[in-house]
Amino acid sequence: MLNRPYFDELETRSSADRAAALAEALPAQITRAQKLPGYAQTLGAVDASRIRSVADLAQLPVLRKSELGKAQAASAPFGGFTTRPASGFSHVFQSPGPIYEPSNTAPDWWRMGRFLHACGIGKGDIVQNCFGYHLTPAGMIFESGARAVEATVLPAGTGQTELQVIAARDVGTTAYAGTPDYLKVILEKADEMGIELKLTKAAVGGGALFPSLRQYYADRGITCLQSYATADLGNIAYESAAMEGMIVDEHIIVEIVTPGTGDPVAAGEVGEVIVTTLNPDYPLIRFATGDLSAVMECTSSCGRTNMRIKGWMGRADQTTKIKGMFVRPEQVAALVARHAEISKARVIASRAGEQDVMTVQIESTGSDAEAYGTSIAELLKLKGKVEIVTLGSLPKDGLVIEDQRSYD
Repeated sequence: MLNRPYFDELETRSSADRAAALAEALPAQITRAQKLPGYAQTLGAVDASRIRSVADLAQLPVLRKSELGKAQAASAPFGGFTTRPASGFSHVFQSPGPIYEPSNTAPDWWRMGRFLHACGIGKGDIVQNCFGYHLTPAGMIFESGARAVEATVLPAGTGQTELQVIAARDVGTTAYAGTPDYLKVILEKADEMGIELKLTKAAVGGGALFPSLRQYYADRGITCLQSYATADLGNIAYESAAMEGMIVDEHIIVEIVTPGTGDPVAAGEVGEVIVTTLNPDYPLIRFATGDLSAVMECTSSCGRTNMRIKGWMGRADQTTKIKGMFVRPEQVAALVARHAEISKARVIASRAGEQDVMTVQIESTGSDAEAYGTSIAELLKLKGKVEIVTLGSLPKDGLVIEDQRSYD
C-alpha cells in the first residue's frame, strides 16, 4: 500500500484550515454552477461571494434527483448541469431512471482512492472488482480508486461465481471490491470447490454491511470496510480501520436536513443527506440523496479530522436499496400497470443467509407467477420471489416497499 498513514494531508487538517479552504472553494463552485443552464433559475440571482460556509449553503435551494431527471429528459444527456458536453467526458453512464452520469479519467475523479487507502489497499494488491461495468458506473468508480492507490485491478463484474473463484486463485487476488453480500457467495463457492483464496481485505458499498456479515469476514481473516457513494456524487463518506462511523470525503460538503426540506436538523438528529460537490466538471449544489443519516460528535480516533456521519440509515422516502440496486415506488406502480389483473403490489426486502431477498406480493385475479416474475426482472431490474395473494389482503398502510431488515 502507499507508504503513509493517510491518503493525503487534507485528512488531518484543523477545522480552521478546512473552513478557510471551503471559504475559497465554495464561491468559485457557485460561480461555476451559475454559468450552467441547469442552474439558471435557481442560482442566477445568488451572490456567489457570500456563499462561503456550510451555514451559507442553507439559503440555497435543494436539487432533487427527480428535478435532475426532468432536466435530463428535456436536455439530454446531462440536463445542463455539467461544464463539458458529453463528448468532453471519458465515459457516460446510465443508471435506473434513467439518469445519466458523466466520468473523467482525471486522477481519482470519483474520490474513491481515499477509501481504498483507508482499507489498506495499495501497490502490490490485486483488487477483484465485482461492481458492475455495464452502463452503471460503480465498476469504474472503484477502478479509478484502485488506480489512485496503485493497486492492480481484476475487472470481474458480477455473476459467474465459479469463474470468479478460479480467477481469484490464478491471479492471486488479495482484495475484494463489491457489494457486501457477494463476497460471501464467492467464499462459499471457493469452499465448495476446495480452493483457498488469498483475500484479506474488502472494500464494500452499494448496500448495508450488516454486523453479522462483517464478523463472518473477520472470522475468515478478512478486514471489511464500507463506503457510502452514489453514481451522481462519487464517494461521500467512508470507514477507516477505527470503524467509528463514516468520515466525510474532503472534496464535498455534507448537510443533514429535515426530509423534504433544505432546513438543517439539530446536531445529532437523523435527517436527509444533502451533498455539495467541489467537482469542477459536475458541480452538484445541495443535491438531495434521499438517504438518511446523522452527524456524529467529535472526530475519529484514527486521526482523520473531518466530520463523521453514522452511515446509511435508510431512505427518506420508500425507495429502498436491495442487492445494491434502488427499487423505487414508481417501478412498483409500473408493474401494477403492466398487468390489468393486478390491483396492488408490495415489495418486501428481507435477509436470508446473509443476503438480501426481495419478495413481491401481488394482489391479482390471475395466477401467472412466471409472467409476473419476468415483469419484475424487467421493471425492478432485480429477480424476486413472487407471492400471489388474495384481493384485499395486503395492508392498507400506504407502503408499496417494506424494508424488514434490521440495521442494528
